Amino acid sequence: MSILVYAEHDNSVLKADTLKTVAAAQKIGGDITILVVGHNCQTVAEKAAKVNGITKVVVADSAAYEHQLAENVSLLVSELAADYSVVMATALTTGKNFMPRVAALLDVAQISDIIAVESADTFVRPIYAGNAIATVQSLDAKKVITVRSTGFNPVACDGSAGITSLDNVINAGISSHVSDELTVSERPDLGVASVVISGGRGMQNGDNFKLFDGIADKLGAAIGASRAAVDAGFVPNDMQVGQTGKIVAPDLYIAVGISGAIQHLAGMKDSKVIVAINKDPEAPIFQVADYGIVADLFEALPELENAL
Repeated sequence: MSILVYAEHDNSVLKADTLKTVAAAQKIGGDITILVVGHNCQTVAEKAAKVNGITKVVVADSAAYEHQLAENVSLLVSELAADYSVVMATALTTGKNFMPRVAALLDVAQISDIIAVESADTFVRPIYAGNAIATVQSLDAKKVITVRSTGFNPVACDGSAGITSLDNVINAGISSHVSDELTVSERPDLGVASVVISGGRGMQNGDNFKLFDGIADKLGAAIGASRAAVDAGFVPNDMQVGQTGKIVAPDLYIAVGISGAIQHLAGMKDSKVIVAINKDPEAPIFQVADYGIVADLFEALPELENAL
C-alpha cells in the first residue's frame, strides 16, 4: 500500500502536526511519501526528508502554490493520487480546505478527523461534537483521510529520504490570494502549546483577559477562549478553542469562567490535565476536569498568580 501525506508548512517551517499525521500513516502501513506544496519551500522539503519512516519527499515548488490555494492544490493532489492508495492530510485549515475537493474529484467519501487507526481500511473518529466515537470502515479503493493530530504522537526526525521535484504546475485561475492579517504574539501558538489557559463568558469583558497575562508568562502558556467569549467580542476568533475553533491537547489546560458546552469540550477534552475555575458547582466543565475550583475567578486568578 502506498500513502501520500500532505505536509503542513508556511514555506519555511515544517509544522509538528505533519509528524503526527505520518504516525497515523505508519499505523496503516505501507510506503509513505510526503508531499510539500509551496513556493521557495526547499527548506521544508529538507526537513521533511528527515522524518522517520518515509520513503521519499515530493516537492511542488511554484508561485502558483505559494499560498496553497485550495483550488490549485486539490487539482494537483487529485492528479498525484493516481499513484497512491491513501491520501492523508492534517485536519487543520489547509487540509480541511482542499481535501474535500480531492475526495469529490476522486468520487470517494472522505474520512475526517480520525483519532485512531484500527486497520488499513478501518478508522476511529469523533462524531456528535465528540459525544460519541465512531469506528468506520472505508470500502473505497482509494482513501482520502484527514487526521486529528492530537490523537497521535509525533515520529522522530533522524531519517534521510530522497527528494524529488515535480515539474507540472496546475493553476486553476479561479481564485487569488489578496492579503494576510496575522496576529503577532510572543506567546506559543495554541495548537502546539504545552499549557493553555482559556476564558469564557464568565470573564465579563475583554479587558479582564489581562488577568491571564501574569499566569501565562509564568507558565509559558498560550491564551485561548470559548466561543461564547469570542462571539461576545471579548477576544479575536483566532483564540477560540472548540469544535469550530482550534483543537488542543496540551499537558495542562486551565478553563476559567467556562461552563463547558459540548462544543468547547470537543476541542480540549484530550488535554492531559484539566483544571476548571468556575463559581457554578454544577457547571459541566467539572465533569471532565481533573481539578476543580469552585470560586469567583476574579479572586482565584490573582491568588493563583501569586502562588506561582
